Parts: sequence; structure tokens; C-alpha cells
Amino acid sequence: MNVLIGDIGNTNTKICLVELKTSKIKKLINFNSSNIYSKSFLKKTLKKIIKNNTISKTALFSCVVPRYQSILEKFIKKFYEIKLREIKEKKIKKIIRINIKNKNQVGSDRIANAVGAYRRYKSNCIVLDFGTATTFDVIVKNGIYNGGIIAPGVNLSIKSLSSSADQIPIFSMKKQRKIIGKNTIEALRSGFYWGYSGLINNIILKIEKETNKKYKIIFTGGYADLFKTSIIRSFTIDKNITIKGIIEIFKENKKYLN
Repeated sequence: MNVLIGDIGNTNTKICLVELKTSKIKKLINFNSSNIYSKSFLKKTLKKIIKNNTISKTALFSCVVPRYQSILEKFIKKFYEIKLREIKEKKIKKIIRINIKNKNQVGSDRIANAVGAYRRYKSNCIVLDFGTATTFDVIVKNGIYNGGIIAPGVNLSIKSLSSSADQIPIFSMKKQRKIIGKNTIEALRSGFYWGYSGLINNIILKIEKETNKKYKIIFTGGYADLFKTSIIRSFTIDKNITIKGIIEIFKENKKYLN
């Protein structure tokens, strides 16, 4: 059976056609979330995924932007008779135990990341997601989500600095080999690259010290490849860990969702 699986973020949205039995991602489309406002864009995009495929009448998504979810939910119901469900619905089993004070505050994407890591790697894990925010999520091997850290995202920080400082341009992030920049762009790239490298390394070390555990480190999101030579711990890049987590949640709730 094919099923529509998706992750709606503040900045980017990913929609996939998945063969549920094998968990194989057959088709994947990634686009700017603001395009959800365009019916013509949605028609064109979803047609590429759904065309000539037998598909479940239930889709499962993670979503951190309720207005985007509402638009997409109505669209696929109207044009494809598919009901969009969201992983934080009360009756949907989350697979992992969420060990924080207010469970409702955990973003759907972070729950999906935790489930994907737990089911895929079966060890203590830290999932570092380079999204609109840079998030660290801590999962222990017996299936407990222990919370995490939220830091400003790379692109968000670049835009914020540029909009607040008249002489600071928008720039693309690249690794800066020498720490001392010889012009404004080099100085900015150095500050952001080595600043975020330090943030990542320091947080990983502090998590290890506070919990007295070692972890499998998983990077995902837009900048996962950029920092691969500056991190002190070995890590795995898994760009689809969120989607994999949603697939696992669908499988766990298959009888309820169908």
C-alpha cells in the first residue's frame, strides 16, 4: 500500500509517496512552505506524487504551522478524497515515551525525529536538526525522549543580523578555513561557521556530561553537510529521519488510521 507522508515546517515542506510495507520512499518533493498558499502549485506538485498510484485514503504528516496544515488538509480532501492526520492527535500512539513537563510543547517534527532515531539506530541518540531553529533532541535507547535544546537557526540568524545592521549584507554560508576574515563576508562566514561549530560541539559535550552517557549523533536538515569536518564526535547524516519517524508512527497506528 502506498501512503502520503509529509513534514510541514516553518520554512520547508517535504511530501513523499511511501510504500508502507517496505518503508521505501518512492517519490519525494521538497518545497518552500509558503507555496502551500498557491492552489495551482499544490495541484501541480501533488499530481507528480499521486498520479497513476493507488494510495491510502489517509495521509500522515508532522506540522508545526497550523495554518499550513489547515490549507493542505482541505485541499487534499477536496481534490483527492484523502484525509490528512497529524501525528500529535491524541489517539495516535507516538511509540516513544515523552519525558518532559509539558508534552504538548514538543514540536511534531521533533517527535518524528526522535521516533525515527529510536527505531532506526536502537541506541542513545542526539538528533541535531538544522531547520528554522537549530534543535537538539535527546533519546535514550529504551525509547524515552528526554527533551532537548533549541537554538536560533543559521538562516534565521543571518537574516536577523542583516535586517538589524545596515552594513551587513545577506550572505551564503560556507566553511571559512581561516578564522580571521579579510573582508566583511569572510568575517561573517567565519563568525557563523566557527560560532555554530562551537555551539554544536559544546552542547554535545554538555549533554554527555549531564547524562553520563554516550550517544549516536544524527544530523539532519539543510546544513547537515556543512559542519562535517568541524565536529568533535563522529556522526551520521540522515536527511530523511523525520519522514522515517512518521512512517514508523503510521505503521504503529495502521489499524486506527485506515
